[in-house]
Amino acid sequence: MNEAYNTYIIEELCKELSLEKWQVENVVNLIDEGNTIPFIARYRKEQHGTLSDEVLRNLDERLKYLRNLTERKEAVLASIEEQGKLTEELKEQIEKAMTLVEVEDLYRPYKPKRRTRGMIAREKGLEPLAQAIMAQTGNDPAALAPAYVDEEKGVATAEEALAGAHDIIAEDISDEADFRSHIRKMTMDLGQLKSQGKEGEESVYEMYYDFTERLKKLQNHHVLAVNRGEKEKFLKVAIEAPVEDIEQYLERKLVKSEPERAFIVDALKDAYKRLIAPSIENEIRAALTEKAEDESIKVFGKNLQQLLMQPPISGATVLGFDPGYTNGCKLAVVDPTGKVLDTGVIYPTLKNALNNADKRHEIMITFGKMLRRNQVSVIALGNGTASRESEQFIADTLAEYNPVSKAKGLKEVSYCIVNEAGASIYSASKLATEEFPDYDVNLRSAVSIARRLQDPLAELVKIDPKSIGVGQYQHDMDQKKLSEALGGVVEECVNRVGVDLNTASPSLLSYVSGVSKPISKAIVAYREENGSFKTRQELLKVPKLGPKAFEQCAGFLRIADGPEPFDNTAVHPESYEAARGLLTKMGYNMDELTESGALRKGMPNARILFSGMDKEALSEELGVGVPTLQDIVAELAKPGRDPRSEMPPQILRTDVLSMEDLKEGMILKGTVRNVIDFGAFVDIGVHQDGLVHVSQMSNKFVKHPLDVVKVGDIVEVKVISLDIAKKRIGLSMKLGK
Repeated sequence: MNEAYNTYIIEELCKELSLEKWQVENVVNLIDEGNTIPFIARYRKEQHGTLSDEVLRNLDERLKYLRNLTERKEAVLASIEEQGKLTEELKEQIEKAMTLVEVEDLYRPYKPKRRTRGMIAREKGLEPLAQAIMAQTGNDPAALAPAYVDEEKGVATAEEALAGAHDIIAEDISDEADFRSHIRKMTMDLGQLKSQGKEGEESVYEMYYDFTERLKKLQNHHVLAVNRGEKEKFLKVAIEAPVEDIEQYLERKLVKSEPERAFIVDALKDAYKRLIAPSIENEIRAALTEKAEDESIKVFGKNLQQLLMQPPISGATVLGFDPGYTNGCKLAVVDPTGKVLDTGVIYPTLKNALNNADKRHEIMITFGKMLRRNQVSVIALGNGTASRESEQFIADTLAEYNPVSKAKGLKEVSYCIVNEAGASIYSASKLATEEFPDYDVNLRSAVSIARRLQDPLAELVKIDPKSIGVGQYQHDMDQKKLSEALGGVVEECVNRVGVDLNTASPSLLSYVSGVSKPISKAIVAYREENGSFKTRQELLKVPKLGPKAFEQCAGFLRIADGPEPFDNTAVHPESYEAARGLLTKMGYNMDELTESGALRKGMPNARILFSGMDKEALSEELGVGVPTLQDIVAELAKPGRDPRSEMPPQILRTDVLSMEDLKEGMILKGTVRNVIDFGAFVDIGVHQDGLVHVSQMSNKFVKHPLDVVKVGDIVEVKVISLDIAKKRIGLSMKLGK
């Protein structure tokens, strides 16, 4: 890639992202050197001016697009030049093109094609006739045609000559980049998308059976919905373009002389209908889909981020409850470290238990014994099949169990609904088989559900992000793009929290900056063979983990009880010397700090002392930037701080409501489970999540639900509608009305 293109890319990124040139140049260089986005965001702040992960990822994404665009431009220019048709004007147009669509429009006349009607007409020597007609010198095309009759070339009559000229003109009109660009814009500005379904045929797409919307006003979820309905053959979808306006535009551009008018108008209508309209419609549908997918992926990413960053329930023994009917409800108790203590299967949801009070009570006693035997604190109930009946069973059990426990001075037990999306995929995976070779698939699911409540991040990284169930239409999207985006979200969360080097699974380690899947397995293999890591430096002994990988990953890995206190912080090993120097400048004695354990417990005074120091002078003396010094001080104040602790805690329950218990106007507290383009689903403790439509989120205009709520938020809502037959609950956050 030549220097001119590199300069263009840097300038374009500065303009698009409103960044300084030095910031963009430094970030591009860091990316090209093999640094990951989490590493750049956390440990190279001085080089980019403390840009956020989100800005850096956007820059990385746009850099890839612009480089791809540049490579395509170079390939197109080379192809046209090889044909001997590259003019300075065309070269300038291609070089200034801002999108791949513009480049392809300009390349279209020169792109190798299958044999077309226009090509065949040219082979018959009819191009001069087409040119004579388009010269519009005031001659009737029918009078010009006889001169081009040539039976040897396959032109037997004047009518055949005119037909060939018509095909050449139509093709030339279709290949004109300016025409296509303008028609595309006209269609987007004035066109409509229309979908139709078969009347009387039941489906989830009924609202789209007679649906029409301006292309400019189409909502992203409408695009994805009609796409799926079309794919499943419930809908017929088409774009209705402003045909008359387009034809009038082409006529104004092309017709200069009256004798040729009828012929040229006929050719331009054919060009539009046969050659331009189908491809423009496909391009617009593709562009609408890409935009809708991109926005949906962003929403999915935000939801996933919030789900992964939910606070862990630390120090609790949790019972995972995987509900079911015929095969029973699978139970697994895990201790605070995630180790499985106990497993079992009970059958409270079968008819003989539901309809027999004695049998049901017998199962409740068995379940209660399991809770007491393992000193369970919380029950994590999966939200799948039979979860409603299971929730009622749990609530009934706790109503008897908790008063007895309280009287004996024992812990009371609560429960929490856990989204079990993807648990079955994990439990049948190779990873789960390796982790629990002696358990069947169902018991593995119960373990996964329990661990999801204990530490959502550590458990959910074992599952393909798109199977976690906090998006919309994810299975219809570009799977490569979706996986890359969601993988980036998981990577960002894992690195923001940090990972315990001595307990992390290969799945969790593989998302750490600089750690590939083979390296993550090598770390675990080394740990199993040599015992716990004592220091971060020991990582360099791991096969396949070289100096570059160490640089990228070391700051994100934690060692809780090693000889080096800084190994349990986000301070990077490259800054240990600066951290010690900073403490000395603050008047601390390192030996005393180590002996007293202050470095492990936290030094809140560090912030106060640092605030009164000359930061620029200190930065120069210690050889690190001010942002790095500020990060070191933050770690000294709260070493090993878990950012998830700032998130709202999960709602724990002891009783259950049913939909029949709800009344319009009732105000309840709930947890946001999923955010989509048109609203948010909220768990209010009745098994069926309710929908807060975007129009019910605020008395002010809300552009997108994510501007108001996010997954994991605890919100107060009012019941505004109930449809028990269809299991639909309408909620409002506008409590004053």
